[in-house]
Amino acid sequence: MTSLQSTTVLVGRILLGLLFVLSGFAKISGFDGTAGYIGSKGLPLPQLIAALTIVVELGGGLALMAGLYTRQVVVVLAAFTLLAGVIFHNFWAVPQPDQMAQQINFMKNLSIAGGMLVLAAFGPGRLSLDARRLASA
Repeated sequence: MTSLQSTTVLVGRILLGLLFVLSGFAKISGFDGTAGYIGSKGLPLPQLIAALTIVVELGGGLALMAGLYTRQVVVVLAAFTLLAGVIFHNFWAVPQPDQMAQQINFMKNLSIAGGMLVLAAFGPGRLSLDARRLASA
C-alpha cells in the first residue's frame, strides 16, 4: 500500500467514523427525544435501544477512526446502518410529501453501509491501530 493510499484510507475512516461519533453524542444530549422517536416506530424497550445505539455509534465510530478491530467494527456498523435505514427511513411507507426526503436518507444509509463493506474487504490501511497490533503479534 502506498503512502497516498494509507493516508486516503485514514481520512476515509475518520470521515465515516465522525458521522457515528457525532450522532452518538447528539443522542446522549437528546436521550429522551431519541428514546421517544424509537418508541414511536413501535420498537420495544426504547430506552435500552437508545442506550445500545449510543454504544454502537460512539464505540464503533471511535474504533473505526482509530482503525481498531476495523473489519469487525465495520460489519457491525454496516448492519446497524442498514437496519436503521429500513426502520427509520422506510420511504415506501410514508406519506407522499415525505417520501423523497426519506428515500434520500435511506440511500445515504445504503451508501454508508457500502463504504463499510469496502473497508471490511480491504482493511484499515497501515495508519491504524490494527496495523500496529498485527505487526507486534
